[in-house]
Amino acid sequence: MNSGDVSTRRLIDSFGRVHNNLRISVTDRCNIRCFYCMPADNVEFMPKENLLSFEEIERVVRIGTTLGIDRVRLTGGEPLVRRDLHVLVRKLAAIPGIIDIGLTTNGILLEEQAQDLRDAGLKRLNISLDALDPEIFRKVTRREGYDRVLAGIQAARDVGFSPIKLNAVSVRGLTEDQIIPFGKLARETDTVVRFIEFMPLDADSQWQRDKVLFAHEIMGRLEAEFGALRAIDSPVSALVHAGTTASLLTQADAATHAPAQDYEFADGKGRVGLIASVSQPFCSSCNRFRLTADGRLRNCLFSHDETDIKEFLRSDSADELIAEAMLNSIAAKKEGHEINTARFVQPDRPMYSIGG
Repeated sequence: MNSGDVSTRRLIDSFGRVHNNLRISVTDRCNIRCFYCMPADNVEFMPKENLLSFEEIERVVRIGTTLGIDRVRLTGGEPLVRRDLHVLVRKLAAIPGIIDIGLTTNGILLEEQAQDLRDAGLKRLNISLDALDPEIFRKVTRREGYDRVLAGIQAARDVGFSPIKLNAVSVRGLTEDQIIPFGKLARETDTVVRFIEFMPLDADSQWQRDKVLFAHEIMGRLEAEFGALRAIDSPVSALVHAGTTASLLTQADAATHAPAQDYEFADGKGRVGLIASVSQPFCSSCNRFRLTADGRLRNCLFSHDETDIKEFLRSDSADELIAEAMLNSIAAKKEGHEINTARFVQPDRPMYSIGG
C-alpha cells in the first residue's frame, strides 16, 4: 500500500486538539553541552544506524500529510551536525501539503549552511542563544562558539531569513542581566527574541522550580527599562499593572497554537515573545507531536510513552500501519504535562534525546 491509499482521517486527541505540526529530530548529537539539555561530558549517543534515514523521515511526513500534517520543524540535538541536512529539507519541501518547514539550531554551523538551507526550501529559522555575553554563553553551553553563532545569525540574515528568531532559555541566577540587552537587540534589528522558561528536561535531573525565571518577571524587567506594557487578549494579561495607561507592548498577530505569546513594542520597533511552559502552560491549544531521531513518536514533550515506528519503516510494512500508529499516539495524549502538580515525573529522556 502506498501513502495515497491512507484515508484522510485527522490527528485529533480525546480533548479535541487537532495536530498538524510534527517536530522531527534528525540526530541526538550536538557540538555544545547546554546544562539544561545535555551532560557536560561522556555523553552516550545512539548508534548512527539507529537514526532514521532521510528517506524514512520523508515517508513518515508523506503519510502524515494524509492525516493533516502541513508543517514540520527539524530539531536535534543539533540538526546541522547531520550531514547534508539541506537534502532532507528539499525532500520535505517537495511533499504536497507541506506549507511550512522550520529549523531550530544553535547556529554554530549556520554560516556555512544558511544558503543551502534557504535554497532547499527552509522557511523559518529559530536560533538558540541564551546570552549576549560570551562568558555567560560559556557557562550555559560549557563550550566555545559565541562568535560563530553571531556569524551564523548574520549569514542567515544575508541570505534572506527574516525575521530571525532567537530562543533564550531564562534561568534564575544566571540570565537575568541578559533580558535588557535582548530587548535592545529586538528593538534595533529584525530579531524576534523569545524568552523560554527553564523546563525540567535536563540530563542531570537538577531542575528545580526556584531556578525558573518566570515570564512575568521577564516582562517586569522589560517594563522597568522601556516603560509600561500591555498584553491584549492574552493569558499573560494579568501582568499589566493596575492603573497603567502607557503602553510599551501590544500583542502581535500570532498563530492560535503558537507556544509563544508575541508582543511588539508600541512604537513599532521590535518584537519579543514569551514561552511560559511552566507558569502558564499552553497544553490546551497544543497542536504538535514529535518524531525522535531513532523513530519513536511522542505525543508530548514530557510524555513517558513512545510509539516505535522504525520497526514498521524497516520491515516494509504498509503505510496504513504507520498512519494507525500516529492516530493511536495522538488519541492517547494526556490533557497536559502536569509540571505544576505533585504527579509530575521528569521524563527519562533529556531534551537532546527527545528533540527540541
